[in-house]
Amino acid sequence: MDIVREPKVDWIGLKWIFIGVSLLLMAAGGISILTLGLNLGVDFTGGTLVYVKFKEEPDLERIRGTMAGLGAEEVIRFDDPALNQVQIRMARGEEEEASDLTLVSGQISEVLRNEYDQALMGEGRLDLNHISRTAFSTWLQEEDPAGLRQEEGVVGDLVAEYDRLSSLIVDYRNDHSGIIQDVSELEGLGIPAAVIESISERFYLGSFTVISVEGVGPRVGEELRSRARAAVLFSLGGMLVYIAFRFQIIYGVAAIIALFHDVFITLCFFSVTGQEISLTVVAALLTLVGYSINDTIVIFDRVRENSRLMRREDLSTIFNTSINQTLNRTIMTSGMTFLAVFSLYLFGGPVLAGFSFALVAGIIVGTYSSIAIASPVVLWWHDLRSRRAVAG
Repeated sequence: MDIVREPKVDWIGLKWIFIGVSLLLMAAGGISILTLGLNLGVDFTGGTLVYVKFKEEPDLERIRGTMAGLGAEEVIRFDDPALNQVQIRMARGEEEEASDLTLVSGQISEVLRNEYDQALMGEGRLDLNHISRTAFSTWLQEEDPAGLRQEEGVVGDLVAEYDRLSSLIVDYRNDHSGIIQDVSELEGLGIPAAVIESISERFYLGSFTVISVEGVGPRVGEELRSRARAAVLFSLGGMLVYIAFRFQIIYGVAAIIALFHDVFITLCFFSVTGQEISLTVVAALLTLVGYSINDTIVIFDRVRENSRLMRREDLSTIFNTSINQTLNRTIMTSGMTFLAVFSLYLFGGPVLAGFSFALVAGIIVGTYSSIAIASPVVLWWHDLRSRRAVAG
């Protein structure tokens, strides 16, 4: 299918415009990286991410002020704003390890509870949106709100019955993102009225709940940074060897320059937009490297074929012809891939945001570099060798 019928664009004639645009983007991105830096995720810096859901829309400034005493580095909205979820990023000391996650979660819960639920707590009241399954079952067994101890023949089933009731309530709470808005919601679960009444008297419904906690120690973060750098460098080195073997060494060098161009500009986009760089983003960058090199090899392969068919033509004409001959294929493959990853970026949610953003930016830059960067580098090298041969 020909989207562009018999294209005859002088791509090589536009090389200085392309190179100028690339240099401008790289310079602007480099300034951004030097001034703003890269927003490295907890995978690389070490630290703890605590995800908290609130009953009402959270006031981020109030939460930041509350968390300041604990050393919170960042407090942002997470996922769909309608879910009222917040991500709290905590720094981790040099000696802290993943075993401290429970402690960090408990400290955050205590601080938020004092800030938001002080008036609800009362004397001896418990938080129904925070209590664990085991602690809830134990409370039910001790209080025996259904009066099972007084019923003949039921005493032996008391523990099992209250385990069942606690599981019903906690499972219902978890199915509703950890928040019960009103005790009356329990009536539809088949909970005895006496139990619901006792819960209403002795429990309050907290304003928030901790959904999950993730953490990476500083030593692990350093190791992940080293491995990420090694993964990118080894992939580039392997591709250089392969392309040099299949074509010529200059083709491999040109392809690596184009790949470096793609990765650097994509990282520049991350710096400008403040997007977090995590391990999934590194995976996206490696995916981008593979995708971009594929486009470049397709063009180089066509150049090799046309070099035998168009022996009387100069190399610039051969490159222009080869790029134009593969243009429809490039538009189809890159266009369809772009639509897929752009949809992933729009609808994939915050977990895939960094991964899909890297691919969206990378596919555009990678397709562009295969035409505008790799080919001019090969031509520059051949022109340089020709001038030296004439001068010699």
